[in-house]
Amino acid sequence: MPNHHVPSASMQPLAQIIDLWTAEAENVDTPIPGLGFFRRPLPTEPDLCLVEPALLVVVQGAKQMLVGGVPYRYDPSRFLITSLEIPGRTQIIEASPEAPCLGLILTLDLRLLAEMVAQNMIAPSQRLKDRSSVAVGELTPRIFDPVERLVALLDEPDAIPVLAPLIKQELHYRLLMSDQGMRLWSFAASGSPNHRIMTVLNWMKLNYAASMRVDDLAARAQMSGSAFHQHFRDLTTMSPLQYQKWLRLNEARQLMLNSRLDAASASFEVGYESPSQFSREYARLFGLPPKSDIEQLRTHGAV
Repeated sequence: MPNHHVPSASMQPLAQIIDLWTAEAENVDTPIPGLGFFRRPLPTEPDLCLVEPALLVVVQGAKQMLVGGVPYRYDPSRFLITSLEIPGRTQIIEASPEAPCLGLILTLDLRLLAEMVAQNMIAPSQRLKDRSSVAVGELTPRIFDPVERLVALLDEPDAIPVLAPLIKQELHYRLLMSDQGMRLWSFAASGSPNHRIMTVLNWMKLNYAASMRVDDLAARAQMSGSAFHQHFRDLTTMSPLQYQKWLRLNEARQLMLNSRLDAASASFEVGYESPSQFSREYARLFGLPPKSDIEQLRTHGAV
């Protein structure tokens, strides 16, 4: 099968399924683990979001992700791939009530990718031109076909536990063989610089409240301090301490929203010593002071 764009007519059945599932909500989780749909009826301003390792496909309209100020546009001809859990801003750039922006997000299984790389199912064929953890790739029929078959399982619920893992495995292989395969390989290959940074990020997510020294993090990654700092910034667009701050603020937001902690209690819980400093940095990241932000989130039905 040649690598070319998926004909727009081939997108319509999938667009109709997503349109049906999202008729009552903008974001919908499906019975297939890790698969969700989204719908937006109008263009939007950039909105803060959490970027997790995932494949994002738009079947109607267009979106873009901004990470470190760099825009990554994706539409029915291009998929978005993300490899790390980092903050970004998402924006709808093509949508209308008559033709809403419709698409899906599938969480990537980095362990599955690592297994495929370890089994020599794929080896790097070229060097990466950049170290970004976010990129746009060509949506070819070879990638779109398993996506379509995965979604089709929603009409066959009993088959989901058996067939969904097989189709996901095929899709991960297709992504490793795509024009973004080298990027995914660099995160999945044990011992690679990107994989070592990812290991440190995972440790930081579990220990965000602890005090951290960059030299200790560099040692954990088995890198020199300068190399670690540069590689870390290339991948996340932030310094290690900025990333820790983002982890703390994001966790505090969830504690206030879901556990109903007040701002001061949440700030101490995530490692801040000064509630006033916490409030300043929170407002700088989320655009509102803690109390106002949480009230707004509750008003808009956040969970």
